[in-house]
Amino acid sequence: MCNLYRMTKNASEVAAWFDAVDVAGGANFGAEVYPGYPGLVVAGGEVRAMTWGFPLVLKGKQGQPLKPKPVNNARADKLSTFFWRESFLQRRCLIPLTGWAEAQGAKGRMTRTWISVPDAPLFAVAGVWRESDEWGACHSMVMTDSAGSAAEAVHSRMPVLLGPEDQTRWLTAEPEAALMLCRAWDGLLAVDHTEQPWARGSAAQPGLL
Repeated sequence: MCNLYRMTKNASEVAAWFDAVDVAGGANFGAEVYPGYPGLVVAGGEVRAMTWGFPLVLKGKQGQPLKPKPVNNARADKLSTFFWRESFLQRRCLIPLTGWAEAQGAKGRMTRTWISVPDAPLFAVAGVWRESDEWGACHSMVMTDSAGSAAEAVHSRMPVLLGPEDQTRWLTAEPEAALMLCRAWDGLLAVDHTEQPWARGSAAQPGLL
């Protein structure tokens, strides 16, 4: 499950990489993207800034509305469920990143392990997006079983990585064909075990649905 990713390229660089139009408008986003914060997304031929996570609206014990929580990861095997279905059928997107992090270690002393594609300054993972009343445009990252990939030793799930030949297919193919892309990455991955402390904010998010 991914609750933190890194995107060190600006919107114009992303637009050039994916042959898209930059409409992010100088949006402010950090190099490290956490759930509930904005990141860049490629959708409809445009590079846009969207909040990472679909809002999950909850109620308290007395029925009072609580602050929405970002559901920032969509399980590939749940894309046909009510929460994700319309976005999967009609609004798939690419999420550009330069790496993602997983938490490893004992509780309270977890550190970041960064995973990336070697020699790739930028790569894309599968995503879905929608408009929301709470945060405007928002996106979520599609996750799959990591078995058989180098990421398996770090976490049981990983983002769906898309090679250049599969990116248009993810965006435009029929649902059955798009689902076939939701598999563990069979290419090389670089795994960097660091001593960086795991950020409390990202660890506290619910993340996956």
